[in-house]
Amino acid sequence: MVSRVGGVASDDFRKQMLGYGLTTAQILYRMPDHPSLLQTYVWQNYDLFPKFPALQDFLAFWQEQLEGPLHSVTVAHSKLIKPAELRAVDGVFRLH
Repeated sequence: MVSRVGGVASDDFRKQMLGYGLTTAQILYRMPDHPSLLQTYVWQNYDLFPKFPALQDFLAFWQEQLEGPLHSVTVAHSKLIKPAELRAVDGVFRLH
């Protein structure tokens, strides 16, 4: 089954075929006006394991443009399409 939007494969599907996986990052940062308080931000995008270039770009943007200093980042990554999931079918069995 091919994910299609408007008759063309979606960008997300193309990325998965190129080896990208769904990446979720839980970002804890300090509140600018109350540095003793931590706030959570969840970022999710398709990215490449293990260097995570899209996440690295986002974190660089955060540090340059946003006021809340980063405390910690926890990353989860999963390839949604894996080679082991693509198997040749040996036959078709029909039950009547």
